[in-house]
Amino acid sequence: MKRKWSGKSRGGKLGYLFFIYTIKLLGIKIAYCFLALVVIHFIPFAPKATHAIWLYNRKRLHYGTLKSILKLYQHYYVFGQTLIDKLAIKSGLSSKYHFEFDNYKRFIDIIDNSKGVILIGAHVGCWEAGAAFFGNYGKKINIVMFDTEHRGIKEAIEDASEKQNFKIIPVNEDTLGAMINIKMALNNGEYVCFNGDRYLDENSSISLEFLGGQARLPIGPFKIANKCRVPVVFYYSMREKGCTYRFIFEEADMIKNTTTENLINQYIRSLESIVRKYPQQWFNFYRFWN
Repeated sequence: MKRKWSGKSRGGKLGYLFFIYTIKLLGIKIAYCFLALVVIHFIPFAPKATHAIWLYNRKRLHYGTLKSILKLYQHYYVFGQTLIDKLAIKSGLSSKYHFEFDNYKRFIDIIDNSKGVILIGAHVGCWEAGAAFFGNYGKKINIVMFDTEHRGIKEAIEDASEKQNFKIIPVNEDTLGAMINIKMALNNGEYVCFNGDRYLDENSSISLEFLGGQARLPIGPFKIANKCRVPVVFYYSMREKGCTYRFIFEEADMIKNTTTENLINQYIRSLESIVRKYPQQWFNFYRFWN
């Protein structure tokens, strides 16, 4: 059983194209109906992901056997919904959704200052749902990510999407180049976005207690945030009932003597609170805990 994320998402180009055209021709609700059938296929034919969710339900959430079975299906279904929502919003259908905000005014105050800002999220909910609301801010957003998605899937999504106004900083090979781009963006008063819950190199990770078990998280985003001494915001976009997304912004405490360890512990507490509130929106489909 793999304990480390591969850097690639599941699913093929044909599957993405099917849902892209279903959304365009038949609507989002019909796409959800097809999703209910697709989930039944994924449970037995994605055994590693299914086993990872099963362990999460049993050992982290402490569900009983029957509830774990029901939540297994729900977990896949909610994940599929967020993928459909991402495709729909990228295709210009954001008017079909409702959006709510926590601590929005404070967040705007932070990003309106002249300094750069670091945003740290996680693979929970659907961060892309916020793209429609970034507006002119989007031009100053730099997303640090492992650019390892299958080319066919990327092309299918890009062809169906409106032009994105944020930038990507890939960290696949040229780590030094990525660090230079991150520093330049922050010096220019821009926003650099990380996900703080996945790593590819174990040497750049740290083992911490999370949801009652030991898990490894990347330490890089927190080292950068601590060294650059810019405001840090934990950002989540969580799906709620009625095609509603709630954007949650939590400001990290960047006191003068804040350490990298202190910052990552703040993140762990923040993320654990989110996962306990939205347990079926934890989208790390591999063996996350040791």
